[in-house]
Amino acid sequence: MALKFIKLTRPNIRKLSEGQKITEHGVIFERLSSGDGRYSINIMVDGQRIHRAIGMESTGVTRKQAEDFIGKVKTDSRAGRLNLPKGRKTILTFSQAAKNYLVQLKEEGGKDLKAKTMRLSHHLVPFFNDKPLNNIHAFDVERFKKSRIDSGAANGTINRELAALSHLFTKALEWEWVHSRPIIKRLKENAGRITYLTPDQIARLLLEAQRDQNPHIYPFIVIGLGTGMRRMEILSIRIKDIDLDRQRIFIPNSKTGARNQPITQSLGKFIGGYIKATEPGQVWLFPSMGSRTGHTVAIEKSFKRVVANAGMDPQEVVRHTLRHTAITHLVQAGVDLPTVKRISGHKTLAMVERYKHQNGEHIQVALEKLEKRINVVVG
Repeated sequence: MALKFIKLTRPNIRKLSEGQKITEHGVIFERLSSGDGRYSINIMVDGQRIHRAIGMESTGVTRKQAEDFIGKVKTDSRAGRLNLPKGRKTILTFSQAAKNYLVQLKEEGGKDLKAKTMRLSHHLVPFFNDKPLNNIHAFDVERFKKSRIDSGAANGTINRELAALSHLFTKALEWEWVHSRPIIKRLKENAGRITYLTPDQIARLLLEAQRDQNPHIYPFIVIGLGTGMRRMEILSIRIKDIDLDRQRIFIPNSKTGARNQPITQSLGKFIGGYIKATEPGQVWLFPSMGSRTGHTVAIEKSFKRVVANAGMDPQEVVRHTLRHTAITHLVQAGVDLPTVKRISGHKTLAMVERYKHQNGEHIQVALEKLEKRINVVVG
């Protein structure tokens, strides 16, 4: 049934002065300072407020187009309800979808559940919250990106969150929760300069770690520098997973799946000595009575304190710097990238490639070796 307009008529529109507007049936016409007129809509559909600019009077936009847009929105909403899972009569909101997504993904044996849960609960669900899943469009995704950029989040961090959002919609299509998905464009990431420590900085850091009040910080840094292992891989080491004879540490829950981390003989001796000082029956290498997991999960305060005492900036030298340092020095020592990948546990060679350009000294040494070997004289 066509809407009957009493206020928003052509004669009344002509009478409007600058800054005045007329609203009727969710359609808004406003006279701008330029003399042009702008049509927009402001309606509630399925409990959600939809406010959109339709266009300018000067470009041929009319009230009819605003009416048609409202009709389309309501039709799409009905279609969205029809495409929900069988038996569901209410609208599936994003927060409900996120909860169901994690449950079903776990049942399917999905990967990176911990990371997906964190990204959804900390950022995506608070932003989209009760918005119907089928009413999330590219415009809404761009708003999310802007809000995260404004909060100071790095492009790489936002892209990981967008990846979680994208996967949710991929599964939602597969499970027939929605009939379409929004366009999700990733942000450009700047590889940037990877911070790593020089031998002198490493010596200062280790010295201060030995002096620190936290007994875990020194072995944490030693293992990090000696292996390139990630923070939680180190903190969640179980004593039974350390094989000193084979010089291996088994990591059951690595970011890239279960793997064996090789260690040097000297690091093995250090860890062996550390194990001898542990309590009988101790499960974790870094136990914590107050932790739900039974092992230490946070070491930030101690690490920052040690970094500052070593005369470095805690904002620049972070826990992950230990991993960057180990990998960078492996590359600079001339170790081939596939071997570095095997040691570091990276998923792809492309991720290891970033470390090739951190310092040109090893490349220069290689060229000098070439010059001596082929004995080319220029002159």
